[in-house]
Amino acid sequence: MTTKEKTLTNSHGIGTPFRVLRTDNIDDSLFLRKKSIDINIKNIASDKDWQHFIQRLKLTLAVESGVGIAAPQVGVGRNLFLFTRIDRPDKAIQVAINPRIVNHSDETICFEGDGCLSVPDLSGSTKRYAWIDVEYYNEKGELIKERLSGQSRGSDFTGIIFQHEFDHLQGILFIDRLFDGTASLQRSK
Repeated sequence: MTTKEKTLTNSHGIGTPFRVLRTDNIDDSLFLRKKSIDINIKNIASDKDWQHFIQRLKLTLAVESGVGIAAPQVGVGRNLFLFTRIDRPDKAIQVAINPRIVNHSDETICFEGDGCLSVPDLSGSTKRYAWIDVEYYNEKGELIKERLSGQSRGSDFTGIIFQHEFDHLQGILFIDRLFDGTASLQRSK
């Protein structure tokens, strides 16, 4: 973690959420468009700064009522995000560090109602893969390899959440993935 990242992370306790960067702020928008870098996962489980960051990020996700959030959305340009496990009964929050999409379906789907904490008051239909094979490290430094799928909000859409958050690490927003490039944005209520 850089000095700037440590300062941001430790500026408040785990009971204080981060400020979410938004595209309606020019500086925030420019930061959200940057590609993130990997985290040195050696000793990640005992790294107090990263563990503090993860706890504050979890609180931020809960306060914002989201299903996923990426480190760049709170001003840390690192390859880390949280995603909700819609595919599990407890709907647990999963930490993904240095995630990779290693394979994906040939088929793409139209995911309706995609939205983002950083893009206020907008949602749209995005083009996503029907399934993805992923690799990532959890907060304990364990390597996870799995296939994620799901295609609609009415059922499991864990794979969609992962793709959305992975895009944030690449500097891509959901508005860049609108289905067939059509202007399908809808103002949220």
